[in-house]
Amino acid sequence: MANMERFFNTAGPTIPADHYHLDPLQRLDWDEVRHLIDTKRYFVLHAPRQTGKTTTLLAMMKALNAGGRYACAYANIEGAQAARGDETQGIPAACDALVNAIDLYLGTPALLQWYAATKTTLAPQHLLTQVLQQWAKLSDKPTVLLLDEVDALVGDTLISLLRQIRAGYAQRPEFFPQSIVLCGVRDVRDYRLYQDGAEVITGGSAFNIKAESLRMGNFTQAETQALWLQHTEATGQVFAPEIFDQLWPDTEGQPWLVNALGHEVTWKNKPARDRSRPISLIDYRQARERLIYARATHLDQLIDKLREPRVNRVVQALLLGEEVALQLPDDDLQYVTDLGLIGRKPHIHISNRIYQEVLPRELTATTQDTLVQQQSWYLLPNRRLNMPKLLAAFQQFFREHSDIWSEGFSYKEAAPQLLMQAFLQRIINGGGRISREYGLGRKRTDLFIEWPTDPQQGMYGPLQRIVIELKIQRGALDAVLAVGLEQTADYTRQVGADEAHLIIFNRNPGTAWDEKIWQRQEQFAGLPIGVWGA
Repeated sequence: MANMERFFNTAGPTIPADHYHLDPLQRLDWDEVRHLIDTKRYFVLHAPRQTGKTTTLLAMMKALNAGGRYACAYANIEGAQAARGDETQGIPAACDALVNAIDLYLGTPALLQWYAATKTTLAPQHLLTQVLQQWAKLSDKPTVLLLDEVDALVGDTLISLLRQIRAGYAQRPEFFPQSIVLCGVRDVRDYRLYQDGAEVITGGSAFNIKAESLRMGNFTQAETQALWLQHTEATGQVFAPEIFDQLWPDTEGQPWLVNALGHEVTWKNKPARDRSRPISLIDYRQARERLIYARATHLDQLIDKLREPRVNRVVQALLLGEEVALQLPDDDLQYVTDLGLIGRKPHIHISNRIYQEVLPRELTATTQDTLVQQQSWYLLPNRRLNMPKLLAAFQQFFREHSDIWSEGFSYKEAAPQLLMQAFLQRIINGGGRISREYGLGRKRTDLFIEWPTDPQQGMYGPLQRIVIELKIQRGALDAVLAVGLEQTADYTRQVGADEAHLIIFNRNPGTAWDEKIWQRQEQFAGLPIGVWGA
């Protein structure tokens, strides 16, 4: 890069000189935070991974120290996670990180000397309390501690840390920090503390001095666009205006996604490194696909959470489109919200369009890899997909393998929808595109396939557009069929498809497969719809 231009940040804290960025203190209520600190409160700041927590904490520290009233230090104690529940190892590791951070940011040789001489003489159950007391005593200003990655700790290590902070609370600010901020992915009430082999949910009781719990949100739509336009201001390279109509629903302002897409479209896309070249909607769509296929660390961390029972219950309800999520414990819904997987307004939904695409893909990744289906089997001479042949093959596949494959899914209730998507993904991958619509109360999954019929032009030439609607039969077939045909026709008109199919899964184990597998043509409001039983 000629003049060390800035770039979109996808890893680690934001460095203003290097990265396009928004003022981190504008992303939370800074006046409220200052009031909590001024009034000697201990509180929690939490947000999903890679949303800017560390950047914000560092900005808070800089602002507080510049104000001159406080001696503030930021410390990341994630390294103590390696000790798991062994507080004899975990607490000293956390204290090592804490003392080093205080010295790094504030220059405290007296604290370093005291710690080196005293560390081995104090029991781990009191070490943290004594460190914080000593820091407060040595400081000529009230101390403020910003403690990051607290919820990375587990078991006795986490319990001990929380209780030692609580033990010194009454001595603030003369002999203990004026204010302590605990930061992590989850609120303290969601810390899972394991003791003696049993799960004990005691985060709130171990830290019952918490005054507030603040959650950092995503960028707003205006902030999302403003961040990208910093690139235009810095380089002169312009984005096609219609990109922003896609960027918002794709990301809903999730900071890592916004930055990662910006990086993909302006740098990973090598022709775009010529800053005189405008960024087109085609460039954007290609960047989006590359990001999804890349399985970046952020997305891998997201997928890892799907294995947790609490996440499973919520996400499976959304995949099914059932209203059962309304009966789930609010704690589960809030936990999955805190992870950044779902939003709750105006209704419960997967957080953004990219996550909505990634989740079913990743849940069926192993299944896709083991399928033997080939794209070429289902292509007509004119390069269109032979959907009757493809869906008939899926019926047979589902008949032969659904019981075995379903047992392999942790999302067993949603197995029919996931198996259908895995089957299609295997065939469509690298050729066309599948868009998915699913969510609470829909009681169906809508799949929209766009398939290019001219290999030279690809997705930017003529397209075969196909709707596949998935329904679960929970009552009489006629009732499901009537609703399903109407829904299929509505979605077909909505997306402008030229071919429509409705698949009805009969989950009654008492029904023979010969009765479940059938196919027929229906008409609804003049629209031909292929209907398939499975």
